[in-house]
Amino acid sequence: MGQLVSDVTEILDYKDAKKAAKTQRKEILAQMAADDAEKTNLIKKVLAAQRAKYGASGASASGITQGAVLERMRSETAAPFLEKRRTNLTKLKNATAKKPNLLKSLLARFDDLVG
Repeated sequence: MGQLVSDVTEILDYKDAKKAAKTQRKEILAQMAADDAEKTNLIKKVLAAQRAKYGASGASASGITQGAVLERMRSETAAPFLEKRRTNLTKLKNATAKKPNLLKSLLARFDDLVG
């Protein structure tokens, strides 16, 4: 009877851990989406400031200059978000629940069950 209770408890614990891992993955993905949106908004803000600076100085930005400025801003703003993304991806990979191996636990207790 103890073995049955142990196995059922192990299965229920696994189901709870699986739900918790799923919730954790959703939270991490939501955080990653928020980080991407924040990065995009930051780039837009810096680009608007750069355009205003060009406009105030009387210089018109050509397509090449604007593209170079945009690329530089993307690379500057991407650095802090890149490390955050790596960390979130690592957390995402580790957000799993260990599946119980009932056969292994049964075989480990086989002598007790038989004898």
